[in-house]
Amino acid sequence: MSKVTESIHYLKKQDWIDLTHTVTPEMPYFQAFKPITEKTLYTVQADGFFAKEYALATQYGTHIDAPVHFSEGKRSLEALEIEGFVLPLFVIHKEKEVESDHDYMLTVDDILVFEKEYGEIPSDSFVAFSSGWSKRWSNPESYYNLDENGQAHTPGWSVEALKFLHEKRDVKAVGHETLDTDPAVEEAKNGHLLGELYWLSNDKYQVEVMNNLAEVPAKGAVIIIGTPKIKAAPGFNVRAFAIAPKENE
Repeated sequence: MSKVTESIHYLKKQDWIDLTHTVTPEMPYFQAFKPITEKTLYTVQADGFFAKEYALATQYGTHIDAPVHFSEGKRSLEALEIEGFVLPLFVIHKEKEVESDHDYMLTVDDILVFEKEYGEIPSDSFVAFSSGWSKRWSNPESYYNLDENGQAHTPGWSVEALKFLHEKRDVKAVGHETLDTDPAVEEAKNGHLLGELYWLSNDKYQVEVMNNLAEVPAKGAVIIIGTPKIKAAPGFNVRAFAIAPKENE
């Protein structure tokens, strides 16, 4: 047995955590898009096999944003290296802070406090912001969290934090539980998603609308992301999951 196959047996004994939401027409989605639609093309009873046709936006549900999503001339989905879909996973847990401040913005200080406890984040890692927002998923009204003026209040990254992760730590990718990288109030103030623009413009990818991050330890886990290989795609729905060491090991 090779070391690769031996490692699979070891990993199977660890904790596997699904970081992906199930796709449905009723789930929350970016309002510029439409809900997913489906059509049954063939059935086993009538045709001997079952097949469907789906129509959905590339940024729908738990999805990956390729750099070209916000930056012309950068890499599209099929150009991302496959080694970048299996990465050490570091999770900055701010669930309590977000619970009391829906506009919470993750800062460089938050990263430094994290590193003081868990050590410096190494290059070529995946860093996720766990806000607890995925608990609102089953209630779209709560997930969008609009006030009486129609302004959304959702947490996100600061541009400075993303710059730190790129320039000082050379992180490969970031992720979060919300629809956007930036806090909603920052997008309204700036007229653009400046954090998302910065990150993708530096030819790096991100995963949005993640699930169950609260279950992942701050360090020690790995993230694995399954993506389709579609030419020139700006992103697509993914199946992402974490493998974390069991507590007694």
